Order: sequence, then structure tokens, then C-alpha cells
Amino acid sequence: MNDWKPQPYRREAQRRGVSPEVLAAAIAASEAVVTVNPSLPPILSLRHLSHLTGVPYQLIRAWVTREGAGESPYKTFSIRKRPKKDGTKQFRFICVPQHDLGLTQRWIASKVLALGRPHSASTAFAPKSKLFEAVEPHCECKWLIKVDVQRFFESITEIAVYQVFRKLGYQPLVSLELARICTRLGPPGRYRPPARWRRHAPLDAHIINSYSTRALGHLPQGASTSPMLSNLVMVDLDEKLSKLASSVNMTYTRYADDFTFSSHATDFNREAAERFIKDIYHALGQFGLKANLAKTQIIPPRARKVVLGLLVDGKTPRLTRKFKAKMRMHLYYLEHAEVGPLRHAERRGFSSIAGLRNHLLGLAAYAIQIEMEYGLELKTRLEAIQWPLL
Repeated sequence: MNDWKPQPYRREAQRRGVSPEVLAAAIAASEAVVTVNPSLPPILSLRHLSHLTGVPYQLIRAWVTREGAGESPYKTFSIRKRPKKDGTKQFRFICVPQHDLGLTQRWIASKVLALGRPHSASTAFAPKSKLFEAVEPHCECKWLIKVDVQRFFESITEIAVYQVFRKLGYQPLVSLELARICTRLGPPGRYRPPARWRRHAPLDAHIINSYSTRALGHLPQGASTSPMLSNLVMVDLDEKLSKLASSVNMTYTRYADDFTFSSHATDFNREAAERFIKDIYHALGQFGLKANLAKTQIIPPRARKVVLGLLVDGKTPRLTRKFKAKMRMHLYYLEHAEVGPLRHAERRGFSSIAGLRNHLLGLAAYAIQIEMEYGLELKTRLEAIQWPLL
């Protein structure tokens, strides 16, 4: 998309006989957006968004007004996570938007959110971000603190999303509409206590009556807009935690809901780490987030240090023994004359040989980013396997 210019607006408005007042308001709203970033597309109304995305206006308006809230435009399903140490089962809930909603969200993600600026400590979901670069700042650290947030996306409210679009220069009404498109209403429960997920302002404060709802939406895990929105929502928290870390000579990075802090100082100790964790929890609470206490870790000197699945005890990130053992196992059976790809795919629970092949080649590509020579060897051996033609 080319950067916005006012001249075509003026010419088309004059051709259609648009009043000077309406034209001036449209240009002023557009200039507020391009002042933030010249490449951001002005969005003046829902009909304008419908024109830009090619999605019918009535559909977009239904998502914004939350019409038929009992009939969510998302298909939800759960994925089983690793059980807790006590054996308790855990699940991650994924929300897949319907086709037109997904199309609209992908447009917003690529044309609008991709042009936002997350904090430098945020190392996921940003264009050109790499896992290697997210881990590297913690290499050769002496102490490591890792904090995980409970139900990260579901903790981010429609109000926080609205504020992101306002900071990008969009007018209040358009920002509300974009926030509604990028969030969903969830059922009340332990993660959605009524006090926080209910609008306190009077319903008659809305100029558009159909926009008046008590319930607040949250970011759905599975929408293409959620990852980048979470980064932009977290800018102020990232800044606060960065300053907090700097005050005790620590390094801070965040990869989605994984918060990592490291210290290279020789005088850092466990007592200091425990005090610092209390400050982290307090900061998270100020932004409506709650730490998963069971996953908080303090890793001292001489202990094995892993960040986002990579070892950081050397000068550069390295693959773990577990990863290499897993790849060695796959190659052993794939290259074994009595097993091969077909039997190995069945034994490992893959629905197709193509799925297994793509999975392993993806792991090889990941390995190339971390340890190039080893990763290239994996790729060569995988490509040399006699995969059945399907």
C-alpha cells in the first residue's frame, strides 16, 4: 500500500460533491494517523474498513455490536498441555475466527499492527524477530529468573486494545470498532471475574446505542491480531520492567508470556532474587496480569540455564541435549531398514508421512538458526531419506 496523500481525497470529494466540512474532517482524521506513521492506512468508518478489506459492512457491524453474543464468530477447541507436577491436566483454549472475520483480522494485522512499535525488550511476534536474538542477551549469566503469566491473551482487555489503536492515531469511534473486531466475549469464570470484565461507565454514555454493552472482550488466542496487539499493549509494562531490571543491573526480555531476567553480577544472591520477584509480581498486577507461581524459577550459578528451549551457559545460545537426542532418535528409525518413514510415522502418531517430514524439516530449519553446521547436517540426512511418494 502506498503512503496516504490528501490530494486524491480532495479530487474525489469534489467530483462527488462532498461538503467541505466533511472533507476537512476526513482529512484531519487521516492526517492524525499518518503523523504517527506515514505508512499507516487511514480508516474513517466501518464502511471505509469494509471497502478496504472487501468484507461486507453488515458482517463487520455485527462483530462490533456483539450481535448474537451467544453465537460467537469463533470456533473454539482445547489443546492439552503438559500436566502439572501433581498430575492435574491443563488445557490451552484456541479460538479460530470464521472466514470473513479472519480475513478482516489478517488485514488489520498486516496493514496496521505490523507498523506499530513494540518495546525493544519484546522479542516475539515482531517483524524480523528471531528466537536466537531473544535468548542471546542472557548468555553467560550467573543468575536467571523466569516468570510465566497465566492466560496471557485472555488477560488483555478490550479497553487496552482500544488504547493501542488510539495511540496509532485512529479516532475514538474507529478505535472502539477495531478493538471489538480484535476481541471476543468470554464466559465468566475464575479468569474473568465480573468486577474487572464489566464496563462501569453508564450505558447511555454511548452515542450509538447498539454499541452499549456491559461485558468487555479479551484477546482471543488464535486470532492473527492477538500476538502483535499483545506486544503493543505491553509497551508500558515492558518499559516499567526494563527500568526495574536496570535498577538492579539485570537484563530483561519478554517472549510473549515468558518474562526472563538475568544477572551477570557477582554480588547478586537468592535473597535479592526473591525481593526482585515480588517487585515483578506487583508490576504485573498493576497491568491486570497474574504470574503462574508454579512456573516461577530462580536459577543460580552452576545450575543448567535454559531460556526458550536454548542453553545460555556459553557465549552463544546452543541446542539442548534433549533436542539432539530427539532428532537422533527420529533419524535412527527413519534410516532403519526394518522401520522407515511409514512405520515411524504410525508409531509417533502422525496422521501422514508428509506431516512427519514437514515437522522434522521444520526442526532442522530451527536448528540451522542456532547451530548452523549441525542443522545443515540434519537437513541433508532428512532429504536423503527415501520418503514414499504420496
